[in-house]
Formats: sequence, structure tokens, C-alpha cells
Amino acid sequence: MKKAQFNFVRRPVDGLILLDKPQDMTSNQALQKVRNLYRAEKAGHTGALDPLATGVLPICLGEATKVAGLLLGNDKAYQVNAVLGITTDTDDADGQVLRERAIGNYSRTQMDTLVQEFIGDILQVPPVYSALKQGGEPMYLKARRGDVIALPARPVRIHAIELLALDERSLSLNVTCGSGTYIRSLVRDLGEALGCGAHVTALRRLWVEPFQALPVWTLDTLQTLAERGLPELDSVLHPVADALVAVPKLVLDAEQARRVGMGQKIRISGPVQACERIQLCNGEGLPLGLAEMSAEGELTVQRLFRWAAVN
Repeated sequence: MKKAQFNFVRRPVDGLILLDKPQDMTSNQALQKVRNLYRAEKAGHTGALDPLATGVLPICLGEATKVAGLLLGNDKAYQVNAVLGITTDTDDADGQVLRERAIGNYSRTQMDTLVQEFIGDILQVPPVYSALKQGGEPMYLKARRGDVIALPARPVRIHAIELLALDERSLSLNVTCGSGTYIRSLVRDLGEALGCGAHVTALRRLWVEPFQALPVWTLDTLQTLAERGLPELDSVLHPVADALVAVPKLVLDAEQARRVGMGQKIRISGPVQACERIQLCNGEGLPLGLAEMSAEGELTVQRLFRWAAVN
């Protein structure tokens, strides 16, 4: 099948937008749709969602792709619905049924007590149908071939689990967790702890740190804005600075900013504190790039944004 051809010229456009990813679409498919609407030269997302999942998918355009890696490790929150008594090979409703078991009579108090065992630093085995790579190949490709897969447990952190609803065959949870946590694995392990098994039927990402307060846009709304013109679409982009709110700032004077923009090394005088990552800003607070600062005040630039060269 030939790739779709587009009769527009791509442009340098920089910023972030929080997409409400629809169900039954891969994260890359959603990313490409946003990229094409913006006619962006470069685009990337931070943290894939399964096709079954919906919700917040941060999309980085242009120079914002340079900070996408910083966002991968941030905390996230999800709402998940699960069916009890059935396990699948994908740990969600898109997979093949592996086993059906009788469901016990679980009280809300019992379930509240059980979920506490999964809060904190725990070990979790990822789903075999996942984008994790082994030997340079995604696990889902190995699983589709029928390869025997033995994945080691990995440390993850779950900050909170709230039981929203529970009936004879299903439950709903809100989960706040750290990077690398698989909600499918959490539901699978909860089901095994109950002795009946379980799998995910619906999953929605509620927020990604540090964007809890920012609006989330659907593809349909972005399409409507695009039909009004690129200025309308650009008006809802967030600046790169919104992704760096948790990174310490160092404000440079005009000469320091000019030298950094030219790729020159500079040293900060006075008392300084070593920092593995610091954002370099001009006098107006515009981030120029990211750097490491030694205890002696020497800056080693890690990344510069395109506009740093004009300071």
C-alpha cells in the first residue's frame, strides 16, 4: 500500500499540544494526523498509548521534540475499567481469551485492602504484547510470531490507587503512577491476586505531569481549527517553556546568551551549585537550551533551541 501523498509544504512550527487520543488508533497514527494538520516539519509524542486506550497524549512539534525525552519519565494518571474472571494474551479486550475462571464474592473493603498491596515501589512484569524491545525487536512482534517470551520483572512506582466501582464481574480504578508502569499488568496482577484473573476493557489517561492544568484537544476540534487557517491552529499551541517548568532556570545576560547561541563555552562566576540539567534563559525568560553546570560554574550545553542563535 502506498503512503498517502500530501500537497502542502511542511513548515518549522514549535510547541506542544495535548491530544485526546481516540480509541482504536495507534499513538503514531495520532501523531501523524496532528503533524499533518500543523504541516510541521518535525513531531514526536511522549509516552505511547495502546490502541484501546484514550486520553492525554502530549505531542511535541519542532523544537519541542528536543525536550520530549525529559517528559517520558514523568508521572501519569489513568482511569481503567476491568472485567474479572477472564484473562487474555494481551491483558486487554483486544486479545484472545486464555482462561475463564469463577469469580468470588469480593467486598469493597476486601478490594480496598488488596489494592494497597500494589502501591509503592513494586516489581511488575510487562505484557508480552508491548512495544518494549528485546534484542532490538519489539515484544509484540515476537508474540505475534508465537515466540516463547520470558520477561523479567521491572521496578515501577505506583503512587495511588482509588477504587471507583466494583460489582460482581467488573471494577474501575483511578491509578497514579510513575514512568514505565503498565496498567494492563496491574489489572492482570490484581486479577491473579483475587484468584479469578482480569483484563482491561477501557483505559483513559487523565493527565501527564506537568500538564495537569492544560486543555486537551480532540482531532475533530483541531481539524475545525485547521479549516479556519494555520494561525487559528497555532494559537492553541503551548510554548516549549511549558514542558520545562520543573527544570531549574539560569538567566543569562545578553553577552552570555550571545556566546551560548554561538556554541561557545561560558563559566558562571560567583557561588554556584552543580546541576545535571538546567535551562538557560535570556533576560525575558525565554528558554535558549539545556545545559549541565559543574561545581566550578562551567556550562556544558546539552541542547540548544533554534532561536538561541539569534540572541
